[in-house]
Amino acid sequence: MTTSRIGADGSSREPPPVGDGIRSTASAGKRADDNNSAQDLADPSAEGPADPSAEGPATARSRRWLRHAWLPDLAAILSFVVLGLWVTAQIWRQPSHGLRDNLADQAFFEWMMAHGARVVTGPTNPFVSDQMNVPDGVNLMANTSVLAISIPMTPVTLAFGPRVAFNVFLTLALIVTASTWYFVLSRHLVGSRVAAWVGALFCGFAPSMVSHANGHPNIVAQFLVPLIIWRTLRLRQPGRWARNGVLLGLLIVWQAFINLEVLLMTAIGLGIVVVVLAVLRPGLRCEHRPFLAGLGIAAGVAVVLLAYPLYVQFFGPQAYHGLPRDIREYGADLASFVAFSRESIAGHPETARRLAQNPSEENAFFGWPLVVLVGALVWWLRRNAAVIGLAVAGLIFALLSLGPTILFEGRSTGIPGPWRLLGGLPVFDSAVPTRWALATTPVVGILLALGGDRIARLTRQHPASAGQIRFAAVTVTVMALLPNAPTPVPSTRITPTPEFISSGAWREYVAGDRSMVTLPLPASTYPDPLRWSAETGLELRLARGYFLGPGRHGDASGDRVARFGGPDRPTNAFFNTIRRSGKVPPVDARRRAEAVEDLRYWRAGVVVLAPHRHEDAFRRGMTELTGIEPKRTGGVWVWDVRPLVG
Repeated sequence: MTTSRIGADGSSREPPPVGDGIRSTASAGKRADDNNSAQDLADPSAEGPADPSAEGPATARSRRWLRHAWLPDLAAILSFVVLGLWVTAQIWRQPSHGLRDNLADQAFFEWMMAHGARVVTGPTNPFVSDQMNVPDGVNLMANTSVLAISIPMTPVTLAFGPRVAFNVFLTLALIVTASTWYFVLSRHLVGSRVAAWVGALFCGFAPSMVSHANGHPNIVAQFLVPLIIWRTLRLRQPGRWARNGVLLGLLIVWQAFINLEVLLMTAIGLGIVVVVLAVLRPGLRCEHRPFLAGLGIAAGVAVVLLAYPLYVQFFGPQAYHGLPRDIREYGADLASFVAFSRESIAGHPETARRLAQNPSEENAFFGWPLVVLVGALVWWLRRNAAVIGLAVAGLIFALLSLGPTILFEGRSTGIPGPWRLLGGLPVFDSAVPTRWALATTPVVGILLALGGDRIARLTRQHPASAGQIRFAAVTVTVMALLPNAPTPVPSTRITPTPEFISSGAWREYVAGDRSMVTLPLPASTYPDPLRWSAETGLELRLARGYFLGPGRHGDASGDRVARFGGPDRPTNAFFNTIRRSGKVPPVDARRRAEAVEDLRYWRAGVVVLAPHRHEDAFRRGMTELTGIEPKRTGGVWVWDVRPLVG
């Protein structure tokens, strides 16, 4: 690995970029216009961008450039702010609205934002919670607790509530991710700020990123990925391997508390590029010692700081072994790579619905124009070893995303995909196959930046043709990227919180660590109770919930593959029948005894039924099971079951 800047051209006429060898500090004789792009990665001893005027007397033009150099940066950041607010406009414009296509995950992350605030304001276990799924609790490390976001955002959560905190989290995730990509690209990887802006724009607002804005802010928050790449490139800096290793290790730990899946993909992508560089540029191998030493330090820091959290995740209470089997079948449709997502201006909902599992997992939608452009860029820059490394990583990610069986146009081809070899392995069994296509997004963004940087060099080398070159480059780029321009994620009205919850009337029923049982019981199909609990600062404890937990508990098979929610109990199955059909199953003495046993298991103090399309059936079913007549108060039906369960 080298800390040289990743360049866009393998030509020997230009100083070799990162993929083509290590540029020594003796190459400072490079002409001034190229020196603008000679960033600190080009010189292991440098700490910042090279001074554009360092090679000779500063001209009036260069002094003016220095005075106004911040203007392109400001314009870039402002463009990201505008786009971030544009994508999330509907949930900001209407505060009573939430994400139409994924209210369940939004409620889950609102609950997580409240948990982060609870960790800050009181003695609370950050990795396990018993405020949901009473009495078993929830393993939050295995459920994307986003502690690295929720804890710093505690002031926002406490001041404005978890819903606003979620909106801020989602919006800033888009903006800051694009901004950090721009910082790393413009300061350390390419010399053209316009090229860096194009690459960062795609990395932050690609169709896959906007798709995950439908309820997955933890996936959208990739602002540490470019920083991890940058600090990895810096590991071979002579004499600073210890400091660089510590910094990289801390970034890894930070990312682990946002999303481990993104961290895994980043590590594998970097590993692929490093191997390709080492093979194609043998000269890099002579600098392996500081790189490996720094990498060892980074690994040591990460292991020490993550040992206990990861132990809790994989072996602690409510740990599970692998995602649900149906989720592990999620693969990117082969046809989706050349299609447009539903959140792109050229996309169509019916096409996207046929090619993706749900609106939040449209990971592989690039469109024909961009696929052709990326292929052309790889061919054009093929002499650059870094480009070859990126192409290999992108191809591997794309192949893995196809899942265990390749799909085409929504139908199974029967052809096994490469994921079939990895999907059953530890760690990999906790990754969603289709999301490996998401990992191709930064690859495409970096290639776009490298291509733009090469165009900038060509305009300097051929000033007479600069106008035509720029026109052709802009035209091709717009044709490839404009169809993928994002539209706002759709919203819908969230059911208002009942007065029984907002007034605090529930408190008397759940004193003494009792829980609330809601009808229906909370699940992905009915996430409202998670939102109620979040609004109370998690003081409201819930029976069951929406989360990932082990499918079975200590049975003979030892099967602990994840499932959504806890294992079914008879009463839960009874009310699921009502939720699906609107009909009340027959109630006999056995069902009544099971209901009492389940209410005792859940430590229930009260059962609550908010307005629901099957409200009459739920009310009749609960009354027949318990023999208790409910009362209407605070906009809900309430069964006080404390005398029944003891």
